Amino acid sequence: MGSSGKNVIIIADIEGSSGCFDYESSRYMGHGWPEACAAMSRDVDAVVRALFSAGAKTVAVKDFHRTGYNVLPEFVDSRAALVPGYRRGPVPGIGDAGGADALFMIGMHAPSGSGGFLAHTMTSRIKRLQVNGTLMSEAELFSASLAPYGVRPHFFSGCPAACRHAEGALPGMAVHEIEKFPPHGGFDPSAWRSELAEAAAMALDSDGAAPHDPCGPFHAEILMGDREEAARAAVRWGFRHEGGAVFIDAPDLRGIYSGLIRLCYFTPFVEKILPLALPLYGLYGRIGLAWVRGKLRKEHSV
Repeated sequence: MGSSGKNVIIIADIEGSSGCFDYESSRYMGHGWPEACAAMSRDVDAVVRALFSAGAKTVAVKDFHRTGYNVLPEFVDSRAALVPGYRRGPVPGIGDAGGADALFMIGMHAPSGSGGFLAHTMTSRIKRLQVNGTLMSEAELFSASLAPYGVRPHFFSGCPAACRHAEGALPGMAVHEIEKFPPHGGFDPSAWRSELAEAAAMALDSDGAAPHDPCGPFHAEILMGDREEAARAAVRWGFRHEGGAVFIDAPDLRGIYSGLIRLCYFTPFVEKILPLALPLYGLYGRIGLAWVRGKLRKEHSV
């Protein structure tokens, strides 16, 4: 299929966006977070516009940073369908795949243990995550969660370490780098954003990577920073653990992803009350986004 008629889903994160150059800019209500949200939103808008110009039929945007409320809808082309917050399923976090054909991941970060900019997988509490002896990124987990629907990963942007890992893990997927470590005083976000949009449009017309559904079984070794937390989390879910490491076995990557979600975010009680917990967490996200708008208005009025 050419670019015409493709249904695109964008997963957007903030660490690899054009406005995040330190931890505080990624933190909920952190110093620099409002500007990072604005920049992330403009990055998304540039890609959305480029994809529609290149012939995409539909574009859905899933905000996947922290609360899932970082993208300012007023900054993004109204033709895109924004999906804030999180859904329980059928695709974890995303909900309905919506007939998507192509996956674009922008503003992403490198996996835990890689040494990339603000590198982590799922949570910074994980210091290193290996699956079958290889570092595992969120790009692979997201792609695997969408593989049953035939969604092909087409594009990824993030720091150089994130791009190198994603390119190796998902051959055939285009990548676009943003430098994070050198002083960024000379960084031109508008120019970089134009390059990002151009690269995304070109990627839409490619075949992309194959749906990411590698053959198992899979063995995950998760090294947590807090040994006591690792033990508690492992025991509550029945995972084997040793020292600060937790081990999860599954027949496919979707099983590993489900286990990681439980390990990192849930207790059995929270999982039972998800129909109530997710809307409450969404409210927390909307409060944060309202705070962002207030900060941006105040800064622009000075």
